[in-house]
Order: sequence, then structure tokens, then C-alpha cells
Amino acid sequence: MDAHLRDLRYFVAVAEELHFTRAAERLHISQPALSKQIRQLERDLGFQLFEREHRQVALTDAGSLLLAQTRELLDHWDETLAEATRVAREAASLLHIGFQTSVAGPLYQAAVSLFRKRHSNWSVELKLHSWADPTAGLADRSSDVAFVWLPLPGRPQLHSQVLRHEPRRVALWPDHRLADRGELRIADLLDEPFVALPAAAGPARDFWLALDNRDSHPVRIGAQVETPDEAFEAVAARQGVVLLSEGNAELYSRPGIITLPVIDLTPAELAIAWRTDDRRPITLEFVDAAQQAAAAYPSSKMGTSS
Repeated sequence: MDAHLRDLRYFVAVAEELHFTRAAERLHISQPALSKQIRQLERDLGFQLFEREHRQVALTDAGSLLLAQTRELLDHWDETLAEATRVAREAASLLHIGFQTSVAGPLYQAAVSLFRKRHSNWSVELKLHSWADPTAGLADRSSDVAFVWLPLPGRPQLHSQVLRHEPRRVALWPDHRLADRGELRIADLLDEPFVALPAAAGPARDFWLALDNRDSHPVRIGAQVETPDEAFEAVAARQGVVLLSEGNAELYSRPGIITLPVIDLTPAELAIAWRTDDRRPITLEFVDAAQQAAAAYPSSKMGTSS
């Protein structure tokens, strides 16, 4: 049988982690989905890849033999694909820019405008990605550069440069018990149900749940969403509260939702990111344009902020 490259990547991740949950986080998919795909791969291959006993995972002899060759195959494919993508995009003079929210739309436009002034023969395509892909297309190479919220998964494979810092706020419904407060602290929210990013968002999900500020206090998940619009719908439906950047609070404001500052949380960071294996001068030219746009147009001058 012919195995899909995706399934081989799943196999390698589990083989290297020997833990399905950690492998799922690394792959930005759910653990049940990963387990299902590995079982299907084993059925397709006709032999078992892993021994699973008492929550311990170990490679079978056949799995160990397959692992070395699979790594080599995937490494060769990735190198070839990266080179082919580079050649194709440079031939077309096309740069793909990923982003996750429209918050810094004016910043995106300023960066693109500055880049195009310097490279008028290049075209730029902007693509919106859901929160299920916190790398905004960098991980699957559908983006060359991306505007992303930190923290990012896969940091050794990605470079990033912070462009803006945004205070974090919380969105509530108008008659919520905390709605009449001028400002809040995270301790005020610990027992509230939270609207969460999907598990595939990895460390970004943890950041927007303020896990580092809970002192081991468990988080209650009231809903899971992939876009800002879904998040606000969940709050309006009283499924939970949600943390968001100050700029998101302004951009996505709507009747029936209020936001309050959470004064003891560290700010959110909007960054420009690119892959460490992308050493093309044109990529770094766009990174530089984004940095200059952010410096020239602080959020107070952009109309909306990040």
C-alpha cells in the first residue's frame, strides 16, 4: 500500500515522543484524531507500529525499522518541496503572507505598501488563517511570512520579531456579575468558564487561557472556537468569557458584549514570523518592511491596533 505523507509524519511524531498527547500537540491536532490515524496506518500496513501497555508507548521491531527510512524519506521530501516552492514562487515573484485576525489590518497594508515600493515586480497575497493554525501557514509552507500572536509552537523552526504589545482584556456579557467593575485581575476570573482556542493552537491556547497566571487553579472550558467571531458569539451565548487583545476588543466590538482590562496579565505580542530554513533575501525584505511599518505607525495612529 502507499502511505500518505501526512500519516508518515504522524508516525514519526509519535515514534519520537512515545506519547500520543505530546505528539498531537506537536502536530497541532487532537489526540483522538492522531490515535485514529495511527490505527488506520497500522491497518493499511498490515502490521503494528507501536506497543501500547498501561499508557506506555513503545515501537515494535517493525516500527523501529520503518522509522529510520521514514525520517530519511520525509527529510528528502521536505528539502525537495522547499526548493521547488522557492523556485516556483521566485519565478512568479509572489510572496504569501499569512495572518490570523484583521486587527492589525492597517499595519499589514502599510507593510505590503512599503515592500511593494521597494520591489514593484513582486506580488503579495494575504491569507487569513484560523486559530487552529497558530503559525498562520508557516508550518505547512502555505505562507512565506506571517503576522502571528506569540507564543508560537515549533520555535526552533521559526524566527519571529515582535511588532507590537497589546494589553489583554476580557469579554463579558453586560449583566455578568463582574460587568460593573472598572478593571479586573485574573483572580476575579479563575472560576469562570472560558472560551478556548482549539487544542491544535498549542501554547497560544494556554496563553489566552492565562494558564501561567492561575497558580494551578484548573481552567473550565465553556466553548472552543477558531475565530474571533466565534469567540464573541460564544460570549454572547453566555458559554464563557474570553481573553483578547485590546485591538481585538475594539475591532470586534458589538452590542451585547463588553470588555474590561485585566491589569495583572502580561501584554499580548503581535509578531512577524518566518521559517529558519528560508534564507531568501526577499523574505527578510518583507520582515524589514513589517518592522518599519510598525515603527512608523504605532497602534494609536493606525485606527486599530494589534
